Order: sequence, then structure tokens, then C-alpha cells
Amino acid sequence: MNEPTRAIQYLIDTAPLYSRAKADRIYLDEFRKSRRAQLMSQAGTEVLGKQETFAYAHPEYIQILEGIREAVETEERYRWLMTAAQARIEVWRTEQYSARMEIKATQ
Repeated sequence: MNEPTRAIQYLIDTAPLYSRAKADRIYLDEFRKSRRAQLMSQAGTEVLGKQETFAYAHPEYIQILEGIREAVETEERYRWLMTAAQARIEVWRTEQYSARMEIKATQ
């Protein structure tokens, strides 16, 4: 299998992984907001600042943040690997065009 074919196959194989990673990251971002609101309501005080402090310091909230960090890392890794595969295809296309132009110039 040649380089562009492998790069294209990589894009095809990686697209579902990337989309899943992005979906996970977005879900965690939204879940973080919901869980923050739930934790604030459990703070046992009416003072908004104390509710926020309780929520932000809560181990469950910190765990969600760690999950978001991992999800972003996964999403970005797939995104940049796919970008690299696209660049490989473009390099190949440019090389092919240059080779055709070289052949035309020598004829």
C-alpha cells in the first residue's frame, strides 16, 4: 500500500475515534456544569460564594476536570494525527505534480 493510500486509510480509521473523543470532551464539559450546580445545591448554605467554593473543591468536580483534561488530550492527539495524514497526502500530490511538470519540461 503506498503512502497516500495509507494516509487516507488512516483518516478513515481515525475519524470515528476522533469524533468519539470530541463527543466525550463536550459531554464532560456540559456534565461539569450540571454537576457543579448539583454540588452547589448540596453546600448547605445560601451564600453563593460558599456554594461555589464547595462545588469547585469537591472531589467529584476535580475528577470531572481530570476527565476533561484526558478527553481534550485524546481529542487533540487524534486531530493532529489526522492533520499530519492530510499533510502527507498534500505532499504526495505536490510531488506527483512536480514529477509531471518535470516530464513535460524534458519532452
